[in-house]
Amino acid sequence: MGEVVVLFKVMPDDTETDIDALKSDIQDAVDIDGIEEEEVAFGLKAVKVSTILEDQEGGADKVQDTLEGLDGVRSVELTDMNRL
Repeated sequence: MGEVVVLFKVMPDDTETDIDALKSDIQDAVDIDGIEEEEVAFGLKAVKVSTILEDQEGGADKVQDTLEGLDGVRSVELTDMNRL
């Protein structure tokens, strides 16, 4: 089996959510390869997260469930998945 790069878009609860604290929580909860902020609208920022996983069934679902369980997270969307 190979590896895949998985990209997630994490939306915070609202514009008052501390994005730096959310990014720190994400880094503590998931082994990530990259993290960045993206302006969405009217002061709302999303956090884009990339991680490298083994190419196995359910791997991305586990990461998504972990991210959705963090405080301050409204939603998590898997936006891209590519084999390495």
